[in-house]
Amino acid sequence: MKDFEEVTAFLGDWGCFQKVVLFLLLSSTIPNGLGFVSVVFISAVPKHQCKIPEVNLTQNWLSVIIPVKPTPLVVNGKQELSSCSRYNLDVIRNLSAEGLLPGIDVNVTDLEEESCLDGWIYSKEIYQSTIVSEFDLVCDDEWKQPLSPTVYFLGVLMGSFFAGQLADRYGRKPVFFTTMAVQTVFTVVLIFSPSWIVFAIMFFISGMGQMANYVAAFVLGTEILSGKIRILFSTLGVALGYTIGSLLVPLIAYFLRDWKKVFLATSLPALIYILLWWFIPESPRWLVSQGRLEEAEAIIRKAAKMNKVEAPEDIFAGYNAKSKGEAQPNALDLILNKKMRPITPILCLLWFTVLTAYYGLTLNSGNLTADPYLSTFISVAVELPAYVCVWLVTQKLPRRPSLICMILLGGLSLFFTQLVPETLPELAIALEMLGKYGFTSGATLLFPYTAEIYPTVIRSTAAGTCSIFPRIGTCIAPFLFQTRPNLKYLPHVLLGTLSLVCAFITVFLPETFGKPLPETIEDMSER
Repeated sequence: MKDFEEVTAFLGDWGCFQKVVLFLLLSSTIPNGLGFVSVVFISAVPKHQCKIPEVNLTQNWLSVIIPVKPTPLVVNGKQELSSCSRYNLDVIRNLSAEGLLPGIDVNVTDLEEESCLDGWIYSKEIYQSTIVSEFDLVCDDEWKQPLSPTVYFLGVLMGSFFAGQLADRYGRKPVFFTTMAVQTVFTVVLIFSPSWIVFAIMFFISGMGQMANYVAAFVLGTEILSGKIRILFSTLGVALGYTIGSLLVPLIAYFLRDWKKVFLATSLPALIYILLWWFIPESPRWLVSQGRLEEAEAIIRKAAKMNKVEAPEDIFAGYNAKSKGEAQPNALDLILNKKMRPITPILCLLWFTVLTAYYGLTLNSGNLTADPYLSTFISVAVELPAYVCVWLVTQKLPRRPSLICMILLGGLSLFFTQLVPETLPELAIALEMLGKYGFTSGATLLFPYTAEIYPTVIRSTAAGTCSIFPRIGTCIAPFLFQTRPNLKYLPHVLLGTLSLVCAFITVFLPETFGKPLPETIEDMSER
């Protein structure tokens, strides 16, 4: 009995059809990189202090009306001033009118303080505006700042889960284009938000399309392409498009520096991809798994024409296709089925740990140096050699030991970061970037490894379900990295410990190197 790859072997691996599909799906992931990394800049917190209305105060009193922080830091030879309080304006106005001098006639530190009743003024040294300055997400409302990316990743979580099941039921192609439209339209709409609540709702819906269309594109390419070209696409190709988008964001943000302009510049280009509907086909492998042989055959014959090869008269002779009446597996089968039950929890924990570390380190990249644009660019650039490494490794080495080595590299690098003395910040940054390299490599390998483990009938559901767990991690990551001022190495210790656990349990996963993609649950490999 032939499998799908034997049936379509006459197409070859690298004809015109495969080149078009690879290039178009690769380019379709560029907006995903643009969307994710832009979160670093649009939610950044600029320096701020209380706004002082135009009142009749002497220059001496204007210079001291903002108190020094209770535990003052010295920045560039100056004590850091409070961001959330000022001395009582009425008291200061009366003292100024009486001609009294601060520090001579009056001990300023004894004066009553009040909150920023007239709002804040924000430094425009680095950012012209962010959502923090737009909606005043500081002081009493500062909890909304880390909650903003968390809301976005909650949307990503929901989109990943439902889009995966919809793609297995209704097809990869319609879900791919629908989620891309959702991401683009709602990203444009949210720049007109009159309040933070409206912004958060729009941001959530935009997030629902973000990762969903990436997973749909990944599954679509994995099922259409074959052999070494599938490995090229699933490791280097799809990740390269994502990274190109990510690398463009610091450049766009540097020149625009306004959160609304950044969102427009990173979302509107995705409208071009609507035209790809007529060039990207549905997955023939998925169509066959649904018993829709005529549609699959039409796509394969068109591919043969593009590749200038002759198709057999009966393409699916000797192929045991699924009948339309057979039951469609769902997300519950990932746990209830005896073959998938021991695999799914391990993969979910792997996805949670590796991608939480990856996203957390990326979101924190803007805080590594004084220049957030440069540090974010370097953090993203580290990913390029990781993708090339994974592409080379997947061609020659088994998946399981390769993944273990990558996770250990990331986890141990974060552990060693806490041993670096504060006098060597460059070494600490280098170790954090080495950890980012390890986790990027692990995340890149996890995508094709998961696709190779699960069969066609539930592949998209499995990828979507597994990708839910890192979204939980990315929802936590903004708050986790905010603990660094008080518990500097807590994120590194937690992620490093989880990495060691994951490296151990990876041993219990099946090996898929050199094996064809499974079509049914019965075809799955076992450990």
